[in-house]
Amino acid sequence: MPPPRPRLGILGWCRARLFATPLNVLLTVLLAWLLLMLLPPLVQWAWLRADFSASTPQQCRAAGGACWAFIAHDYRLILFGVYPYDEQWRPLVAAIVLLAVIICSAVRRFWHPALALAWVAALAAVAVLMWGGVLGLTSVEDSRWGGLPLTMILSTFGIAFAFPLGLLLALGRRSRMPAVKALCVVYIELIRGVPLISLLFMSSVMLPLFLPEGVDIDKLLRAQIAIIMFAAAYIAETVRGGLQAVPRGQYEGAESIGLSYWQTMRKIILPQALRIVIPPLVSIFISLFKDTSLVVVIGIFDLTQSAKAALADPQWRGFSIEAYLFIAAIYFIFCFSISRYSRSLEARIYSR
Repeated sequence: MPPPRPRLGILGWCRARLFATPLNVLLTVLLAWLLLMLLPPLVQWAWLRADFSASTPQQCRAAGGACWAFIAHDYRLILFGVYPYDEQWRPLVAAIVLLAVIICSAVRRFWHPALALAWVAALAAVAVLMWGGVLGLTSVEDSRWGGLPLTMILSTFGIAFAFPLGLLLALGRRSRMPAVKALCVVYIELIRGVPLISLLFMSSVMLPLFLPEGVDIDKLLRAQIAIIMFAAAYIAETVRGGLQAVPRGQYEGAESIGLSYWQTMRKIILPQALRIVIPPLVSIFISLFKDTSLVVVIGIFDLTQSAKAALADPQWRGFSIEAYLFIAAIYFIFCFSISRYSRSLEARIYSR
């Protein structure tokens, strides 16, 4: 059982957390002053003087506050990009299906082999809904995909494929075979030594130059490969740190009972190493979800590019703060949810 929490009351909590030392007193006073200076104007702009239902931009500007009516007017363009307007129910359903299978994967009661079949069915459903061309759905090229569903697809596939690749790279870097170790070291150091935006440019501009004539790889697929390669290198170094933290006696104990290398890694070493590196792995996943916004540099309509497209409307120009606050709220909800789940998972694992 965890120890009981001390009951200090409100005054005791404030004395212990806010006024325990002179430095804490100074920081508390400064923070209170900043909140008093910033919160009233912010509340007045974002809520009291904001316009939620204006039919024209002139009415929004006359209100003198935030124009949330702009979000209500162009939310479909922000969320779904240039996907055909009459078919936008398809990316909505695809995003819901993808989110549902991710949530099911986070719940322990669903951790059984049938979950893999659920993932296969969900990914097939997402592909059918987004591409179409079957079951009476009109065909839509992936160049017209955009918004939140595209961000979720890039991040989900990036994490799903980068994680096992990162595990193999981490094991390869600690391998006793010189050739395998050298290849893994070169790959990890090379990819980690360049920013993601350079890999995206390489995949979009340079890769087609090396392909045979008549062979072309879709731009979205090239961006997805670049994201996977980038994330796998960082996951590999994180997992390698976890492998080094496992005591040597665990390896020797596995050898003493006759386990093979892969049995040792699968049953003894990797479970302990992954438990150690849960926090940095979650940080990589969150960064990967946010870094998908960089695909805008190669002309892919992610959530950020969709917001820019909405701001290009000549009638609704000048409301960029509202648009970026809207997509920032979306990113925050997803990243905060991942962070909270990782904390609960870590607490559940370490409480055993």
